[in-house]
Amino acid sequence: MISHTMVLVSLILSFTAVASAGSFYQDFDIKWGDGRAKILGEGKLLTLSLDKASGSGFQSQNQYLFGKIDMQIKLVPGNSAGTVTSYYLSSLGSTHDEIDFEFLGNLSGDPYTLHTNVFTQGKGNREQQFHLWFDPTKDFHTYSILWNPRSIIFSVDGTPIRQFKNMQSDGIPFPKDQPMWIYSSLWNADDWATRGGLVKTDWSQAPFTASYRNFNAQACTWSSSSSSSSCSNNPTNNSWLSESLDSTGQERIKWAQKNYMIYNYCTDLKRFPLGLPSECSSA
Repeated sequence: MISHTMVLVSLILSFTAVASAGSFYQDFDIKWGDGRAKILGEGKLLTLSLDKASGSGFQSQNQYLFGKIDMQIKLVPGNSAGTVTSYYLSSLGSTHDEIDFEFLGNLSGDPYTLHTNVFTQGKGNREQQFHLWFDPTKDFHTYSILWNPRSIIFSVDGTPIRQFKNMQSDGIPFPKDQPMWIYSSLWNADDWATRGGLVKTDWSQAPFTASYRNFNAQACTWSSSSSSSSCSNNPTNNSWLSESLDSTGQERIKWAQKNYMIYNYCTDLKRFPLGLPSECSSA
């Protein structure tokens, strides 16, 4: 496999600042699912479905290196146990970077688990999990990733729930060199997704469907046809590139983590008996 470093060296790169809020036809390609993924309503709505034969998924037409990315999602209703709806950014290769939202389904009436993770240079194991303060199957809610050179901030309906800071000065890798695609998929993971795999997918409830709308990206798009970077040339138009949590944001993230976080790798001493990851003490 060609390494991402080789790709970066061999191509002329540029980063064009774009604000995208158009049609799913313009922004994404359906990549798999044999008709189970559909773009509807003149490109304003996208649905993924899962049955016993297959799930489905889509991928952005552009790659991004930094961005403020929003997607409104309505998750699989009812008995969604065993299903996973994923929405994430990722580069390619064994040393890839990745920023994950994953929504782990559950039995009717039990809460979804929102699973987050950050991979740097192929290494993940940075899971934080949350319950939500609303039913994510009743309506659309906005799930956001702000990724800039300072930090990665995960937000739900504008409330920040997690921050992964750039701590390269402490020797901790940070995703900043590899452009990433946006992906989303709906798939069966009943070997682990719900109660550690104890609850299996009830295929009599299929097809399972998740819906998407109102994608918006203020982002630096990776292009091989230009050698200029409007992200760096127009900082006034790209204030998100230096955005960080203000005092209100810091209070809101504390609120979310105190009331809704159900797992934090940075407190899992049994998992890391030789010591917690370095960023846990540097954060």
